[in-house]
Amino acid sequence: MTGPKPLVVVGDVLLDEDIEGVATRLAPDAPAPVVDVTADRCHPGGAGLAAALAARGGREVVLVTALGDDVASEAVRRELAGRVRLVELPLDGTLPVKTRVLAAGRPLVRIDRGGGTPGEPDAAVRDALDRAHAVLVADYGRGTASAVRDHLAAVAARTPLVWDPHPRGDAPVPGARLVTPNAAESRALCPGGDETLGAYAARGTELAARWRAAGVAVTLGERGVLLTRPGSGTPMLVPPPYRASGDPCGAGDCFAATTAAALADGALPEEALQRAVAEAAAFVSAGGAGNPGLWRTASAPRAEEAPVTDAFALAERVRARGGTVVATGGCFDLLHAGHVGLLESARRIGDCLIVCLNSDASLARRKGPGRPLNKEADRVRVLEALGSVDAVAVFAEDTPQKLLARLRPDVWVKGGDYSVQDLPEARTLRAWGGQAVVLPYLVGRSTTQLARRAAATVPPGAAS
Repeated sequence: MTGPKPLVVVGDVLLDEDIEGVATRLAPDAPAPVVDVTADRCHPGGAGLAAALAARGGREVVLVTALGDDVASEAVRRELAGRVRLVELPLDGTLPVKTRVLAAGRPLVRIDRGGGTPGEPDAAVRDALDRAHAVLVADYGRGTASAVRDHLAAVAARTPLVWDPHPRGDAPVPGARLVTPNAAESRALCPGGDETLGAYAARGTELAARWRAAGVAVTLGERGVLLTRPGSGTPMLVPPPYRASGDPCGAGDCFAATTAAALADGALPEEALQRAVAEAAAFVSAGGAGNPGLWRTASAPRAEEAPVTDAFALAERVRARGGTVVATGGCFDLLHAGHVGLLESARRIGDCLIVCLNSDASLARRKGPGRPLNKEADRVRVLEALGSVDAVAVFAEDTPQKLLARLRPDVWVKGGDYSVQDLPEARTLRAWGGQAVVLPYLVGRSTTQLARRAAATVPPGAAS
């Protein structure tokens, strides 16, 4: 499978400072709490936070922003080094700094200082945008999006562009794939009406037409996201997977970054929004932008995530702790009860289950014309969603022997319509002491049979 595609983030970077402490008394000279400081942390905010979040997992991210020679700009460069590649515009002035003072995790006051004017973009900006698979504009109303506007207008016609707007910023360029205002911003842009879903749908539709955007996704906090398009039509509501409790600071950046990253990888807008809502909920629950884990060394998050998403890293981790690696394989073109039962039984044998999946070309050679019914990416996604499956690895050959030689599972599982003696994989596993086994299989369940029955129920001449 191909890796994550390059993403370009354009927008205003801020330096966010969180001063945390405990307030147990009032000042003697004023009715104000006294905060005894326990921690003081700084990290990039605005477009810098969005770019860092998009880069998690190893994605190549380029951040186009304005930075100067001040202390705050240098702090941002240090934090983003090794995470994203910077393409800088000159900054006349100083980088904005937002300082929150928190007591027991609750904000008491915010202090804003600094600010400047971005200069003109150079050829490096155009080159970065030309290479992007998607573009995110994280507009914080401080001039970077305006300075790069002509370049963004040119790229919107050929590259998915997500625009996260700001009340003080410019309107999105025409042709944006998605614009992501929050509820308050949509009300400010379209005054009047109440806060019902119908009112937000009307605002989204109006804004999509006004901005000539393909879609407007209004973020509604705990209610999720409402996707609307120009003209009439039923909006789509994407609710969060659970009620998230935590610090919401930075949730909008997480949502926009995940949306743009998903579009870069080829997801449909509806799919991108579903992924983004789930990621934003997890981000808030983990502590939001103030979570110290976000700003550990750049390599640490990738090392922690690899065992979850990479079959080979998962197998090594399980073996290292003395566990049993179980693998099974097949086309899984149309998942049915027989598949589910086999996978659940296989997972109970050991400490992880890795599915070796035939690629589209491999499946077509095995099954003939008209197959696969579902493309490789869709089959991977369905399998990964099952609780019994820990990872999926795709192979392009007719049999998974090469993949197994790299994966080296302890147990290889097939369904009951095979005999262990007939399995070419059995001989491969014996090379490292592995064992091939056959599990009971639900009789009468077959992708081919299901496809034939489905075809038989379609009346002649009916639309597909």
